[in-house]
Amino acid sequence: MVVVSVPAEVTAILLDIEGTTTPIAFVKDTLFPYIRENVKDYLQTHWDDDECQQDVSLLRKQAEEDAHLDGAVPIPVASGNNEDDLQQMIQAVVDNVYWQMSHDRKTTALKQLQGHMWKAAFTAGLVKAEFFEDVVPAVRRWREAGMKVYIYSSGSVEAQKLLFGHSTEGDILELIDGHFDTKIGHKVESESYRKIADSIGCLTSNILFLTDVTLEASAAEEADVHVAVVVRPGNAGLTDDEKTYYNLITSFHELNLPST
Repeated sequence: MVVVSVPAEVTAILLDIEGTTTPIAFVKDTLFPYIRENVKDYLQTHWDDDECQQDVSLLRKQAEEDAHLDGAVPIPVASGNNEDDLQQMIQAVVDNVYWQMSHDRKTTALKQLQGHMWKAAFTAGLVKAEFFEDVVPAVRRWREAGMKVYIYSSGSVEAQKLLFGHSTEGDILELIDGHFDTKIGHKVESESYRKIADSIGCLTSNILFLTDVTLEASAAEEADVHVAVVVRPGNAGLTDDEKTYYNLITSFHELNLPST
């Protein structure tokens, strides 16, 4: 087994989620298909809820901004209260969501609806988050050794807490000291990691960042954050130069903490 020694100055470990703690396949094969398969039923059930109406309004506004794009699906404003009008509008929202997802859009409007749908699914026990088998035992070991553990993901903090609160390992939120998303900055910008260090109350050199994305690793390094690139099944391949340059791990157990 390859062992990567964690520098003695590291006091906090910052984790990416997709491709690092959680299989990319879980997002691709479970979370996104859940939206496609259930969005119509969800809208039918929750249409009169304020939250749902806010989601639809945001999607409609996004559709107006997207009107110039090829194949964009408009969402009409209700012209009446009859059932046919309602069903037409719900179908328009469904078609818009399908269109955005087929183009891998990351719009706030789409992410907000998805987040609310996933929240309902996780809370009802219909979906449970998956973690690689080494993740939870390793995080427990790190915490016992005095490490702080944080999450930094492009998914919202709310979505992160859903994953860690409703997993196949149970509710493991207590293992995480804090959560960061792109509100603090994008993951490929070095300034984001300086802001995270400020928020944690440490130096950037006190942080070890684990990610499967080398662009993120490079940005973190520019901010003097220690990095290791995580190689997991289903992740994008690395170039020969990247394999040579970065510390690579295939399991969190390959990290050797200063105190061990």
